[in-house]
Amino acid sequence: MPRRKKVQKRERVPDPKYNSELATRFVNNLLSRGKRSVAERIFYDALQQIENKTKQPGIEVFEKAVNNVKPYLEVKSRRIGGSNYQVPVEVRSGRRTALAIRWIINFARKKSGKNMADKLAAELIAAFNNEGESIKKKDDTHRMAEANKAFAHFRW
Repeated sequence: MPRRKKVQKRERVPDPKYNSELATRFVNNLLSRGKRSVAERIFYDALQQIENKTKQPGIEVFEKAVNNVKPYLEVKSRRIGGSNYQVPVEVRSGRRTALAIRWIINFARKKSGKNMADKLAAELIAAFNNEGESIKKKDDTHRMAEANKAFAHFRW
């Protein structure tokens, strides 16, 4: 973090197919070793599979899935008087989206299966239906924050 100036956020170019900035963020997180074309192919194949399975527009299912996974509370460790407390804090909107995208991609990668597009489509459909590993992660995060509500007065 810089000490003087505030960091300026760069605008992301919306993706060419759906004209969605969220899709661009997702593809940016999905790509590895700078292979954007591979990441885009995986993403678009997953959305195509979602359309075939759910008979709904893939981009709408994707956006709803990401919204379902977004956490509203999380715990941050705070050291006070020689002991660490898990202090519940609200999550900023940008971080909310980043966490949701990261969780969906990580749990899709961990699934055993054929190719990444199949695994990603399965995870997105599960998140759309409010089930699956990424929704479980969000619920665990919220449960942890609820359990440590007593330390909320340590918020800074």
